[in-house]
Amino acid sequence: MSENCFHCGQPIVLERISFEEKVFCCNGCKSVFEILHFNNLGDFYELNKQAGIRPNVDNTSQYDYLDTPEIFNKVTDFSEGNTSLVTFKIPVIHCSSCIWLLESLHTLNKNINYSQVNFTRKNVQISFNHNELKLSELAKFLMNLGYKPVINLETADKKEEFLDKTLIVKLAIAGFSFGNGMFFSYPEYAADLMGTSDYYWENYKHLFRFIMFLLATPVVFYSASDYFTSAWYGLKNKIVNIDVPIVLGILMLYGRSIYEILTDYGGGYFDTLCGLLFFMLMGKLFQKRTYSALAYDRDYKSFYPIAVTKVDFDGKQDNILLSDLNIGDRIMVRNQEIIPVDAVLINGEGNIDNSFITGESASIPKKPGDKIFAGGKQLGSALELEVIKTVNQSYLTQLWNKEAFKKHETGLDTLTNEISKYFTFIILGITLIAGIYWGRIDFEKMFQVVAAILIIACPCALALSAPFTFGHVMRILGRNKFYVKDTLTIEKISKIDTLVFDKTGTITHHKKSNITYEGAEIADFDLKNIKNLLKNSNHPLSKSLYQFIKINDEQFPVENFIEIPGKGYLANIRGTTYKIGSAKMVGEQSKNLETAVYISSNEKFLGKFSFKNEYREDLNSLFKTLDGYKVHILSGDNSSEEDILRKMIPSATGMAFNQSPEDKLNYIKNLQDQKEKVAMFGDGLNDAGALKQSNVGIAIADDTNSFTPSSDVIMAGDKLVDFDHYIKFSKDAMTIVKLTFGISFMYNIIGLGFAVTGHMSPLFAAILMPISSITVVAFTSIATWWRSMKYFKLNT
Repeated sequence: MSENCFHCGQPIVLERISFEEKVFCCNGCKSVFEILHFNNLGDFYELNKQAGIRPNVDNTSQYDYLDTPEIFNKVTDFSEGNTSLVTFKIPVIHCSSCIWLLESLHTLNKNINYSQVNFTRKNVQISFNHNELKLSELAKFLMNLGYKPVINLETADKKEEFLDKTLIVKLAIAGFSFGNGMFFSYPEYAADLMGTSDYYWENYKHLFRFIMFLLATPVVFYSASDYFTSAWYGLKNKIVNIDVPIVLGILMLYGRSIYEILTDYGGGYFDTLCGLLFFMLMGKLFQKRTYSALAYDRDYKSFYPIAVTKVDFDGKQDNILLSDLNIGDRIMVRNQEIIPVDAVLINGEGNIDNSFITGESASIPKKPGDKIFAGGKQLGSALELEVIKTVNQSYLTQLWNKEAFKKHETGLDTLTNEISKYFTFIILGITLIAGIYWGRIDFEKMFQVVAAILIIACPCALALSAPFTFGHVMRILGRNKFYVKDTLTIEKISKIDTLVFDKTGTITHHKKSNITYEGAEIADFDLKNIKNLLKNSNHPLSKSLYQFIKINDEQFPVENFIEIPGKGYLANIRGTTYKIGSAKMVGEQSKNLETAVYISSNEKFLGKFSFKNEYREDLNSLFKTLDGYKVHILSGDNSSEEDILRKMIPSATGMAFNQSPEDKLNYIKNLQDQKEKVAMFGDGLNDAGALKQSNVGIAIADDTNSFTPSSDVIMAGDKLVDFDHYIKFSKDAMTIVKLTFGISFMYNIIGLGFAVTGHMSPLFAAILMPISSITVVAFTSIATWWRSMKYFKLNT
């Protein structure tokens, strides 16, 4: 009796190694077991028995080239200080044990910070200390664990795979075999139809049947290999996935066909089998093209509705859309803002927090001439940067969707997974009953009936329903300046019952405030310094005041910049220390019911700028359309404008003023404790905590860089008054998804009815499969377009 390796499960052939009462096929498997056992990671084998991969111990120097600076810079996503980030493609990832082990790398090697697996794309992103662990050593470490990384020009260039060429080759082979198989099977069909047989057919039928066998064999074992691989890995890990019945149908038709030609009972079903796989692969290609087109549209056509401050060489500032940035442009990045593109520091003191990229909160100092990676966050005074790479929205989206920033809630994806758990067993049960019945009635027809059931039952359209509908909806929303993080966000928006609005910069214009000054006359020296300091803050009042002060903007070094959330900031410019913020910040007493910015110089009070906010147009009509929702208003300012707000929103459930960032977060939490589903509207940076706490965090972007991992949605400020349209469209999207589920089930139920009663051939079942997928895509496209035209007149 043959033995199998405890680690990889493969038969022991060349050598047998015993260790701790377990047997292994090679030293590589034994070493991996020792590493896991030593690091208390024995649960790897509990999750899936014999789930390991046999390590490849040959050619261990093959990754040395990764340590050359040019290759290192090309392969890595990010490299700063001691930390680098790299994404490796690992094709052998196949089960939950693989994911568990690859996400536990930090317990095996202290120089690995964290690792995150993308199971669908078969890749792993690893953050590591490149000073202690070379990139080549990391690749070898993975190879020794049995997870050999694939590195080529395609993976190094970080190109998204728009089309799977392997799938096209498989489809072409199936198509060639299907066409020629029909040609060689025609004489037999003609002979059966006419009830006669000619001399030519009688002498060459064995040759024709053998040719059809040769044509069908590569289709079964190459073109259909993805189905076999998926079914095998599923069964190996005790999961009966949807590919199992498909593989059973393929093998049954193939085996029955071989039996018929060997016994001269008939010509078999080789032509039917080739046609079946041709149409199934065509449906699979259609799905892949559909998903790729949606992803491409989302990443490269529907840009984030956020702006960056472009700086001309004469110092003039202009806010432009992120999508309009070009290499060579100079941009300004303020305190707490995320750098949207790879750039070189020109002016300012960089203090970059890369936690958005690496997960580590340590900040890294930067001096002029240093490179700064997209995704880093400036902590301190404003920076002037020169863009050295075009905007990679796909990369920013990937950072935004990192596991650390996700709000774990279940939704339709959980429902779909629950359905799929029992779907395969139900289909196998129906197949068994139908097979027994037809075996007694018509043994020959049983094979066609069983194959037809197994093929028609494949829920391709069901699996396509939610992802495609949500993907299409995300595309439409993105083109209408409402950019959602992921598909689950759409579902969460449809369930919202409470809306919380921050006042300043959200329902008010930060550029359109009536500002008056009260205090001693400010000298030009101080005024220039103050204006220079104002542009370092991203607070809406600072931006309004910067636009209000009419004096030439000159660039002076800003030293010791400190911003205190909810209070203000201080810094030293040209030997003078300035404080800008609340009355308490500068040591003054504030008058009740006023919104003002107080300024002091070297602890001497200079004066204050009072603001009378101008609210966005048509807010009255917006709040009327939101009549069915609980509306709350939060503000860090005092209650000076409460009466205005009460008139504007007579149905407001609650208003709270003098709220610090922590107060806003707790306010949201209290609402959630009352089982309310809360959407929070804020400016993205100052309200980051509340946005993250809410069920749906919506960052409002006017002409500002309000990109933050805390938000679920980035929304253009001029679209706020149309928010009810976005809610209604999200609810319509949920209805469309449920209707597509209904269409998918209808195809399966009607198709199963015809298949079980023997009125459907396997070939027709295979044709019906892609037709059902096309129907779902067509219905979704038409339905979402029709509903979107109701709410969004353009850009759909």
